[in-house]
Amino acid sequence: MPSPISIPILFLLAAAALPSSSSQQAPAPAPQPPKGFYINCGSDKEVQVGSIRWIKDDGFIAVGNVSAIDKPNLLPMLATVRFFPDKTARKYCYQLPVVKGTRYLVRTTYFYGGFDGGKEPPVFDQIVDGTRWSAVNTSDNFRRGMSTYFEVLAMAQGRTLSVCLARRPDTASSPFISALEVVDLADSMYNTTDFGQYLMSTVARSRFGSKGEIVSYPDDPYNRYWAPFADGNPSVESHSEISPGDFWNHPPAKALKAGVTTSRGKNLTVQWPPAELPAASYYVALYFQDSRTASPYSWRVFDVAVNGQEFFLGLNASAAGVMVYSNMIQLTGKMEIVLTPNETSPVGPLINAGEIFQIVPLGGRTATKDVVAMEDLARSIENPPPDWAGDPCLPPQNSWTGLECSAELPARVLSLDLKNHGLSGSLPDSFGNLTGMKNISLSGNKLSGPIPDLSSMHTLAALHLDGNQFNGTINPSMGTLVNLKELYLNNNSLSGQIPDSLKNKAGLDMSTRLRGTNLIEAGKKETE
Repeated sequence: MPSPISIPILFLLAAAALPSSSSQQAPAPAPQPPKGFYINCGSDKEVQVGSIRWIKDDGFIAVGNVSAIDKPNLLPMLATVRFFPDKTARKYCYQLPVVKGTRYLVRTTYFYGGFDGGKEPPVFDQIVDGTRWSAVNTSDNFRRGMSTYFEVLAMAQGRTLSVCLARRPDTASSPFISALEVVDLADSMYNTTDFGQYLMSTVARSRFGSKGEIVSYPDDPYNRYWAPFADGNPSVESHSEISPGDFWNHPPAKALKAGVTTSRGKNLTVQWPPAELPAASYYVALYFQDSRTASPYSWRVFDVAVNGQEFFLGLNASAAGVMVYSNMIQLTGKMEIVLTPNETSPVGPLINAGEIFQIVPLGGRTATKDVVAMEDLARSIENPPPDWAGDPCLPPQNSWTGLECSAELPARVLSLDLKNHGLSGSLPDSFGNLTGMKNISLSGNKLSGPIPDLSSMHTLAALHLDGNQFNGTINPSMGTLVNLKELYLNNNSLSGQIPDSLKNKAGLDMSTRLRGTNLIEAGKKETE
């Protein structure tokens, strides 16, 4: 999957697009901050930047180390990082509570700053739930003294959303992250995309004919970044403001305040975004607003083409504004927008803003009941592996340590192997809901408590729980597991009788009569 294009933001306070200091004038009433999470990764305190409260990442992640960045005049959210030196972990995940079915803007921000004494930032992957989203390579921007951010639009598939980093074969040092944002989007926004099948990875979001600052919150209540874009075409300022609520995607009025245009009767050609696009499917939204004062006698009509393909015919760009879009256009290389005026149009065409996203197919999801059971297990074990967060099975190369999962989707957990892993704690009752399980090997740990009812694990072939501290009795229903061939329960603190259903089970390799058990067989106390 091609990597999306990263967008740099300056890290010096003097040049940053984000608000950095209080006004000398009487302050206006503070706008309500956008709904969502603004996480300052690695910070030991909350910090206010403008009207947005950046919080610590405690409670959202359980692994990693933190470091301060030794650079002057940094924005607070770039002054610390959380980094992940553990090479054994398959991924490092933030988990955030969300509302199932809601769409979110996820933004990750990276500023290396040489926190580890190195001269080059590492390259690594980032993952949303079970989908590899993109590679993170910030080397070019770091050499220019800039930070890098990435954005993706995703729908919550459950009650939590995971944002993870993962090593690649070419990852030379510890993956890191500076800031993480997860912002709620309105129901109408980008609603022509099937978010049950795709992510939308931001390539560019620009306001044409503009220079200077990035427009974001509070002008955009969803804190999207609208970067200035100017080319050789004449720019023009609008005399009126749009009503963002009239557009599905709610663009801020300030993003459409300027535009680029040309003379009457001439085509307007805009090459945007500046970077070449990898061959893929894209969502493209273009925004237009007549710069003149609204009048029943004024019109501005033109055709819109993208890379020679018809995009929209007979568009009338009014003072109220209009958006046209394609949610699955195939593009590659440079993108060229050509606006061809209608012969009767009294003025030339114009364009004010644009958004382009790469469409990323979802990588799938682990079956819900397996996710719930594995998350219960992770909470019941006092020291689970460090990568036991996020989707248990996906992406396949980043599944939880010790798991083997099915290739078909939704993925099922087939095998759990954490023998001699130093685990303590207990097995939750929901462990028996892992009905796709074939092999369980938890030998040589310090797990305790009763063995839960596993009678629903009809495909279970091997259960190795020997060398732990399990107590209580063996559930007779274990003998109903028709595929069970190996049952090792020795060296525990089990008591009671070995069920007849197990003693009489043909083809079962059962080990229970070793030191440390208190099992009774056929009414006789076991002797050594």
